[in-house]
Amino acid sequence: MKSVLLPLASALRSGEITSVSLTEKYIARIEEKNPQINAFIHNCFDYALESAERADKLIKGGNAPILAGIPFGIKDNICTKGLPTTCCSRILENFKPIYDAAAWEKLKAAGAVLLGKTNMDEFAMGSTGERSVYGPCVNPLNGEKVTGGSSGGSAAAVCARMAPYAIGSDTGGSVRQPASFCGVVGFKPSYGAVSRYGLIAYGSSLDCIGTLTSSVSDAAIVFDGIRGRDDRDRTSIPSPTGKKELKGDIKGLKIGVAEELFEGCSSEVADAVKEAVKLYESAGAKIIKMSIPALTLALPAYYIIACAEASSNLGRYDGIRYGYRASGYSGVDDMVIKTRSQGFGDEVKKRIMLGTYVLSSGYFDAYYKKACIVRNNIKAELEKVFGQCDVLFAPTAPKTAFPRGYASTNPLETYSADMCTVPVNIAGLSAISIPCGADKEGMPIGLQIIGARGADLTVLDCAYFAERENAFAHCDKGEDDYEL
Repeated sequence: MKSVLLPLASALRSGEITSVSLTEKYIARIEEKNPQINAFIHNCFDYALESAERADKLIKGGNAPILAGIPFGIKDNICTKGLPTTCCSRILENFKPIYDAAAWEKLKAAGAVLLGKTNMDEFAMGSTGERSVYGPCVNPLNGEKVTGGSSGGSAAAVCARMAPYAIGSDTGGSVRQPASFCGVVGFKPSYGAVSRYGLIAYGSSLDCIGTLTSSVSDAAIVFDGIRGRDDRDRTSIPSPTGKKELKGDIKGLKIGVAEELFEGCSSEVADAVKEAVKLYESAGAKIIKMSIPALTLALPAYYIIACAEASSNLGRYDGIRYGYRASGYSGVDDMVIKTRSQGFGDEVKKRIMLGTYVLSSGYFDAYYKKACIVRNNIKAELEKVFGQCDVLFAPTAPKTAFPRGYASTNPLETYSADMCTVPVNIAGLSAISIPCGADKEGMPIGLQIIGARGADLTVLDCAYFAERENAFAHCDKGEDDYEL
């Protein structure tokens, strides 16, 4: 793990490179690599070059923000005014929002250069990156493996060096799991630390905008660029700055290791994470082994709550106001039915049906209400846990990247791949995934560092220790860097 953003920012300010030349090189890289990987599905190269010209003027004027002039990619469920935002779904084909998401507003104001929108599972529903109307995203490290999802396009773009960083969204692990599968750093801030305004909703009480980067220090820089309270999102919270405060000092840090977060993990994954725990212990951290029984209920509670919220949120796509509209209908009801039947993919339909079922009369108390009670119990248990320790260490995913097509024959196992990540979203916590090893095929293994809600800097600082010490340098599986 090493910073890409700091050297680029330094080179831009010294005049060694210009934003225009840098952007042109990333565009060339996308044109070379993207046909095989399919990480970018909507390019905006002309707009990027115009933005780069403005960034060069901003930098020459002095005191430009650190992200000024640096290209990036953004997930296709984050609104970009006048540019396609389709959630990789037919039902939003050709949709161009009339406003910008808060995160993109901040990056645009900072002079960042948008290269395009990245591929994703349709409406962020999937753990492989294969459920997109534009076709699957392919893992740059092994073309026979998936990227993970739903932010697979953003993870692949960073892994393949098609962008220095990318923005994704995380509802149940959708930033961290593809980061683990692609060997990059995936940071999910605390719920509310980044405004959800302009993030097309899947599960509103779970969704969070996060970052995909090559290093922890880059994650802190990008987080600092997008964080903050926003009056348009009443769930947003004030958040501390993410940059300039990373020291990596872990002496005396209390690290919790919960046995439930290792259940169902492969021996390779469990062993790699346990070796990371030993590394931190040898550097002065205190390891606290614990049990958190409520975590065993996190996965079923998550899928009930997420699908219920998806059923409600996706009710707005009816073909009347925007997006795809079916033809050959006999009336309004028939038009809505045909539009939704043709516009949504199978996975989205499955989750809408499940969500509608658990919210229906006669089943609401048995499923949705009970899931909400379980959620509160999990949050209460985790609050007690963070009274005993500063962070939790866990695998990011129980296994490394699946073979392509695996989800269609093993759906339950792919749903279970979220077992280590969903408790974070259930409780609104902060978490990061960093590479800590590799399996026998050379595919990356992710270490997940989890902190309390609002403890974003603690999580980043803990992860930064590994970067500062170059502890997992042997785990860098990304493609070789190239001259910029």
